[in-house]
Amino acid sequence: MSAQATSSSIASSAPVAPVVAQSAAVAAESKPKPCCVCKDEKAKRDECMLFSKAADPQKDCLTTIDQYKSCMAGFGFKV
Repeated sequence: MSAQATSSSIASSAPVAPVVAQSAAVAAESKPKPCCVCKDEKAKRDECMLFSKAADPQKDCLTTIDQYKSCMAGFGFKV
């Protein structure tokens, strides 16, 4: 392989890395932080769990927990 062929193959692969890094940065910017989404659902879930008079608060608050999980899943988070 000649020096010219080697440098052209290196030069042609160099722009790929910035494009990948740029698209990853865009994806990270577009996805919000988990603490910043579903605040109402989280507050309802927490209130239900903390103040439930049931012996098993998790079972008692299943609908609010499911609403929170659905909301988080809508933003791409697994809870």
